[in-house]
Amino acid sequence: MNLVNLEAAVKAYGSRVLLDQVSLGVAAGDRVGVVGRNGSGKTTLLDVLAGATNLNGGRSTRARDLTIGYLPQSEQLSGSVRQIVFGDMAEHEWATDARVRGLIAALIADIALDAEAERLSGGERRRVALAALLRRDHDLLLLDEPTNHLDIEAIGWLAGYLTSASAGRGGRPPGTPASAGRGGRPPGTPAKAFVVITHDRWFLDAVCDRTWEVADGQVRSYDGGYSAYVLAKAERARLAAAADQRRRNLLRKELAWLRRGPPARTSKPKFRIEAATALIADEPPPRDGVELSSIAAARLGKTVIDVTDVTLGFGDRTLLDGVTWQLGPGDRVGVVGVNGSGKTTLLRALAGDAGAEVPSGTVARGKTVRLGYLTQEPAPVEPGLRALEAAEQVRSSVKIGKGELSASQLLDRLGLRADRQWTPVSELSGGERRRLQLEMVLMAEPNVLLLDEPTNDLDIETLTELEDLLDGFPGSVVVVSHDRYFLERVTDHVIAIVDSKLAFLPGGVQEYLDRRAAATGALAGSPDQQPAKDAAGSGSARLREAKKELARLDRQLARLTGREAELHEALARAATDYARLVELGDELRGVESEKAAIEDRWLELAEEAAD
Repeated sequence: MNLVNLEAAVKAYGSRVLLDQVSLGVAAGDRVGVVGRNGSGKTTLLDVLAGATNLNGGRSTRARDLTIGYLPQSEQLSGSVRQIVFGDMAEHEWATDARVRGLIAALIADIALDAEAERLSGGERRRVALAALLRRDHDLLLLDEPTNHLDIEAIGWLAGYLTSASAGRGGRPPGTPASAGRGGRPPGTPAKAFVVITHDRWFLDAVCDRTWEVADGQVRSYDGGYSAYVLAKAERARLAAAADQRRRNLLRKELAWLRRGPPARTSKPKFRIEAATALIADEPPPRDGVELSSIAAARLGKTVIDVTDVTLGFGDRTLLDGVTWQLGPGDRVGVVGVNGSGKTTLLRALAGDAGAEVPSGTVARGKTVRLGYLTQEPAPVEPGLRALEAAEQVRSSVKIGKGELSASQLLDRLGLRADRQWTPVSELSGGERRRLQLEMVLMAEPNVLLLDEPTNDLDIETLTELEDLLDGFPGSVVVVSHDRYFLERVTDHVIAIVDSKLAFLPGGVQEYLDRRAAATGALAGSPDQQPAKDAAGSGSARLREAKKELARLDRQLARLTGREAELHEALARAATDYARLVELGDELRGVESEKAAIEDRWLELAEEAAD
């Protein structure tokens, strides 16, 4: 039974229809991620599911006694943090609840409980609102950009928390025993459901088993998280362009397999992985690192930015203590660390930004360095200018990689379409201003990019375009971001600010999380560290038998796939022999039927092994 149903739902604002005859439902235990361009109607869909806005047509129904927790994009909070998060709950009640203590440690440990909400920063208010929502018990959680203002560790914790809640484990933080805490649900309680809007692709993969794409007034549903969604989109694009019927059918089959539920994705047969890999074998790597590095070295010389024995602080607090580091030509470096550790301060020092003077040590920049610095705060732009006019004030065209783009073309790639390019800057949304700010940085043709939280307010399609642009950037890049997917996609090395020092992490973001987990004794919550469903019964005879049969089925499927390929080749050779064609066709249908039956059995066993 669904918790919420929409039937032929229609929602419009003026002449713009955001939901057009949409029918969908959310059942207990559902884990749904919502993606789509900014302005496509994602937030409107959540408003409708929450009952916060009325439909223009169609029907919305909810289960009786359903409790919904809704985290909107912006929250209006008043009162102290203690009142907002705990309400009338006595201190001894929440202080002895392991679930609530986990919430506090992960989200608001650095915020005084007596602090007034009006005096908090936007990020602090966001975390307080999320803590208040998760502290209470809800059947359905509707979360609009919950990862905003969270660092990588908190995002990992939230992923583990939601995964536990949707599995019926009462929303206990990762690592909390089932019996801990008086406030958590007892084992066996109905699983919670959640629908989450986020542009954090790692988070989508970590927590979602279904993805809704909102576009052109419709909501299309895909099995699996972000990776499966991309595979499904690739399938549609390839099928539309393919001329060969047999390759088209094979692509549909392989990608359909890859986009099935999480058990199939995480334990699919080896031959399936090999078949899918063969389909994309001709795809070039995202970027030619050797060529880009040689170009960067030619343009930048040996010295880009050298940091020597630098000490930086804020007030009485030391953020960087005696740091020595070198950014070389063509280096692509990601910077991670907890909120307030000094990541932005480091970028400002590298950029020589006003107000970031280095009291101790030196920051030397090469003579040929042209810096492009994307700050978290929008750069001042004359509000009367239109977006395209503001961009063209920097330059009318820009060389990126091996091509050249006009200011209008670059704005279009970054998600500011032609109709919005002539909108006055003062009327642009926050996300659109972020796109314009990024475009103006790129238009200056820098050879060193310093990017401070570049993914803020950008939708997934725009992030993909930005990643593609950076793939062809022949210079050095330093990125500060809590978006793990983006960091791993565009950088080659990761450094962390730990205890006022820079630590080089050969293992990337995962090594940082492992180090933090070892230091704090807390589980960081990455996908391979999240509570595994089969932990309690991994040694059972049933599970061992299931795995043995899966291995046997893998071998059978590999054999049948080989025979299927042989029969296709034989059919092509016997094109003029009618009797032989009939014989081969009968055998092929038998092989396909046997293969389909084995595949169905394999999926059943995969789900059983994952339970």
